[in-house]
Amino acid sequence: MIEAVEAPLIPRRSFFGNAEAANPVLSPDGRLLSWLAAVEGVMNVWIAPRDDLAAARPLTRQTRQPIFSHWFARTNAHVLFVQDEDGDENFNLWRVGVDGSEPINLTPYPDLLAILLGMSRDDPNLIAVGMNDRDARWHDLYLVDIRDGARRLVYENTQDIAKYVLDSGLAPRLATTTLDLGNGAAILKWTGSAFEEIMSLDADDVLDTEPLHVNRAGDAWYLRSSVGRDKAAMLRVDWTTGAQLLIAEHDKADVSGWLSDPRTDEVTAVSAEYIYREWMAVDADVGRDLAMLEKELDAAIEIESQSDDGALWIVGAERAERPYSWRLFDRRSKKIDFLFSARPSLEAAPLAPMQPIVVTARDGLELVSYLTLPVSCARARPAQPLPMVLYVHGGPWARDSWRYNRDVQWLANRGYAVLQVNFRGSAGFGKAFTRAGDREWGGKMHDDLIDAVNWAISVGVADSERIAIYGASYGGYAAFAGAAFTPGLFCCAVAVVGISNLETMLANPPPYWTAFNEQEFFRVGDPRTPEGVALLKARSPLRRAEDIAAPMLIGHGANDVRCKVTESDQIVAAMAEKRIPAIYLVYPDEGHGFARPENDIAFKAIMEAFLAWRLGGRAEPVGADFSGSSHQIRAGEGLLREILAERAPPTT
Repeated sequence: MIEAVEAPLIPRRSFFGNAEAANPVLSPDGRLLSWLAAVEGVMNVWIAPRDDLAAARPLTRQTRQPIFSHWFARTNAHVLFVQDEDGDENFNLWRVGVDGSEPINLTPYPDLLAILLGMSRDDPNLIAVGMNDRDARWHDLYLVDIRDGARRLVYENTQDIAKYVLDSGLAPRLATTTLDLGNGAAILKWTGSAFEEIMSLDADDVLDTEPLHVNRAGDAWYLRSSVGRDKAAMLRVDWTTGAQLLIAEHDKADVSGWLSDPRTDEVTAVSAEYIYREWMAVDADVGRDLAMLEKELDAAIEIESQSDDGALWIVGAERAERPYSWRLFDRRSKKIDFLFSARPSLEAAPLAPMQPIVVTARDGLELVSYLTLPVSCARARPAQPLPMVLYVHGGPWARDSWRYNRDVQWLANRGYAVLQVNFRGSAGFGKAFTRAGDREWGGKMHDDLIDAVNWAISVGVADSERIAIYGASYGGYAAFAGAAFTPGLFCCAVAVVGISNLETMLANPPPYWTAFNEQEFFRVGDPRTPEGVALLKARSPLRRAEDIAAPMLIGHGANDVRCKVTESDQIVAAMAEKRIPAIYLVYPDEGHGFARPENDIAFKAIMEAFLAWRLGGRAEPVGADFSGSSHQIRAGEGLLREILAERAPPTT
């Protein structure tokens, strides 16, 4: 049914098991290196001398929830990390000593989301933390002593502050707010006792305009801004006069990344991404180093950590057909030392190249997209149309990029063409592109996906009878919408932590999203107006559940606070009433996505069999891949058993 596949079947665990190592961070003095790696199957913090990784040892020994984010404290003697409980997003901030002392919870308050805001350059024991234990909607600003967790209130959030910008001594300098401004926002300046507005933002500019940081001298600050332009640019703003100096801009994409000198906090390079990530140098020496690294590593690069003197960089390197890896770069000697690969078992594996394409939507809008074909397809187009998975990104104010994507590589290895589309509303392509997606969930945003699928059919990439749609979060919404709004196009759909009812989604946000509510109402639909309610009803897949014809696979975390599990419950119930086949899995120890690899691997094993059943691709036997998974089968258990039995290896 599909082209001859020469590549071996790569085990699911190679894609979805724990990374061998990830997220390296230099200590401020450059002597030590910390990173994340597994301890008894759970991702924890490890540490070693920078020049002796063989001496690595674990600093933490979490046994249940993996650690995903960590930072070196300015003491050089402590590491900070955050952790929640079963995906509930109540992240506490912890401190652990590099001497192996027991971790201490610095924010031991109930139902709290702690946000690390900064570390003092004056007193290495002080950090700034946003805490919302007083009011779940708003974060107050505290200074915390990492030695004992003692906290001191700096600012009680009485002005609905959404973001704080502090100086190197952790004094508040700037902030943003969105409430009481309609759909817009404002940038505020600290006067010593309160914040006062210095810049008003229209609704169009809110997503792409924000104060970034203050320089060490305190006489300027950096602003990413789309005000008065379509593509967000980098500006340097004089603290006293407010005069803005253009630092960098890109003609086709928003500025999305930047690099600063750790000694001065002045921006030295800026990146933007249209099809590929591009660096634009502000400092000539930094520009030469970035260009040399790109050439030597033959990859897109990201500077992920620096020593305080700016002499050492941790460089992340990525290509679409190569797992992510890291190097240590000494800017003085220009020496590049390999640290580790996230997935060394895939370094020599036959991974598939990703082709950038630009699809023209029916109204002429250009959609930057990416097509990945199985490695057996030696040409840009297959000899015969392939079964295809339309893989839709979340957000929706995010984007797909030319980089290694484990889902994409896994699906291509199973014999599928994989199409990713930056539909209107995606981030990074200017505010007109974002604006084109306003109030178009399930409308023109969905049309863009359909136009891309029709392109793939027209050029011989996709078999029109064997196309699936798959995504998580907004991508899960898109999967529901694809099944409900265009039922004849997709032969199956897979939705993970998806949204089926826009009314209930907007009515139940996490409390700390309050600052963003107005933007969501503006860009999705306003539930406070009759017109908005009518739009939300019309664009909710739940309202068209009776039109779903193809089987669906649905997964959700029971503790999801962004897209509540009731989003999947509702549509599964509606499909059951209409006798539409669905397999529905709920994970009681997960939130907005599957953090525990045991759960992710189990879901992917089911998804692989489900897609093979509908599309005819390859599937690895389940084997032991349900081991350790918490999944509960809430619908479609009989169908699932039939599918898995059909895919089981023959007995001897």
